[in-house]
Amino acid sequence: MLTDIEIAQNTKMKPISEIASALGVTDEELIPYGRYKAKIDDGFEKRMADKPDGKLILVTAINPTPAGEGKTTTTIGLGQAMAKIGKSAIIALREPSLGPVFGVKGGAAGGGYSQVLPMEDINLHFTGDFHAITSANNLLSAMIDNHIQQGNVLGIDQRRILFQRVLDMNDRALRNVVIGLGAKADGVPRQDKFSITVASEVMAILCLASSIKDLKERLGNILVAYTYSGEPVYAKDVGAHGAMAALLKDALKPNLVQTTENTPAIIHGGPFANIAHGCNSVRATKLALKLADYAITEAGFGADLGAEKFLDIKCRAANIAPSCVVLVATVRALKYNGGVAKADLKEENLEALAKGACNLEAHIDNLAKFGIPVVVAINRFATDTSRELEFIEQICRERGASFALSDVFANGGDGGVELANEVVKACEKPSSFKYLYPDEMSIKEKIETVAREIYGADSVKFDDKALKNIDSIMKVNPEFGKFPICVAKTQYSLSDNPKLLGRPTGFDLTVREVKVSAGAGFIVVLTGEIMTMPGLPKEPAALKIDVDENGNITGLF
Repeated sequence: MLTDIEIAQNTKMKPISEIASALGVTDEELIPYGRYKAKIDDGFEKRMADKPDGKLILVTAINPTPAGEGKTTTTIGLGQAMAKIGKSAIIALREPSLGPVFGVKGGAAGGGYSQVLPMEDINLHFTGDFHAITSANNLLSAMIDNHIQQGNVLGIDQRRILFQRVLDMNDRALRNVVIGLGAKADGVPRQDKFSITVASEVMAILCLASSIKDLKERLGNILVAYTYSGEPVYAKDVGAHGAMAALLKDALKPNLVQTTENTPAIIHGGPFANIAHGCNSVRATKLALKLADYAITEAGFGADLGAEKFLDIKCRAANIAPSCVVLVATVRALKYNGGVAKADLKEENLEALAKGACNLEAHIDNLAKFGIPVVVAINRFATDTSRELEFIEQICRERGASFALSDVFANGGDGGVELANEVVKACEKPSSFKYLYPDEMSIKEKIETVAREIYGADSVKFDDKALKNIDSIMKVNPEFGKFPICVAKTQYSLSDNPKLLGRPTGFDLTVREVKVSAGAGFIVVLTGEIMTMPGLPKEPAALKIDVDENGNITGLF
């Protein structure tokens, strides 16, 4: 079989103007970035404001394993399959980050015959949104340090600067740095940190902002530091928010592309769900709801992270609710959760499957707590046996979830017809969507609720630093306590320990730090050993990525 990038390069794409025209987007409302990608202007959004929304479908997954689950591939394939059964559908995805492309992954644009195109562009610089976010973030950092250098009228305590620089690249050497060394003109020396761009509050703000006005207000509300007397300092206090909004003006506009079967796709915003809120932009999702009868979106990593944050953070911010949730799983991944080594996953093993299926059961049970119909999509592999598939189907029936096999990697939309039909049926079922916790619940109680109800923890252990953080946040502004929480946690386990597979019990969740993202409008909760600046693995994906003398890229997958 051809590689992902070979399939992508051999696909006949339509001009993006043709894709846009079919959606009702005029030439004046389309901002082309070459032949096959474009941004949609704000005027189209305003023109469509009174059009009824379509149905929203959220795609999530079990906890990721080295065997792979294929969540993005399933999302794209489902969109293509909806077209196959005669439904009006559009896909709304996150943008992949440049960092992971060169880090652990070789791409994040789907796979096989269910990809978004142009795949190389999307996996690299795309329309420059991430660069704009990085620049806006680091402008604020530069202005904070310049304010201190130029007399520090606000009295910023350089030991209590909260805002960090970012870079869209995995680079552990930047986690802890010292800046301002050298002569007096080179700045005031202090310790600083770098995060990866997708973990930044600026990324979250871009994804949650409804307009330029809202964007600028949120940017201004970023809590950046404290003064020597303990007073809060915001981005607007150093005068950075206007220029930051200017840098993000075009990045705020959603990007339009297409799939391998020319199904329209909006790709915009890309925070990771393990260290941020893990959803594409509110503007992209709400636009998708106006453009088709079915808008299919995804949340990052497993349902314990991406789906929970989508439902408790994004749905609150955007006032939206999915009509159904698609939960992606594989037989291979469930056997891995049951203790089978990656090299042995091709062999039938009902005992291991029975042991590992508890991870699937946990996610079905968790999603049911939000009151939304669930469809389990088994991303099928050739090595899956009929007995293994029947076993999973029985689990789904017992848990009240629908079930469908999916083979969209090898067969594109045709491989997702069964899934598409089940999704349509699920969307017609009654839904009683509800959040996991109310706004009025305290920060500690919200953390404890998510830990208990979603992760399955017995209790939460708060480090002294975390408790002090919460007290400080509430002293600055008691209204911050009404924010939803965004837990930074390993994606590999329901717990905060990546080695605990399946459905762990009898564990405590350890909270080591709590921060307020006042502009984004949520509380960030750091647990376990999670890092907001990842490092490269022993063999980075970059080792396999190359370009020939004709400009043809290889190694992206």
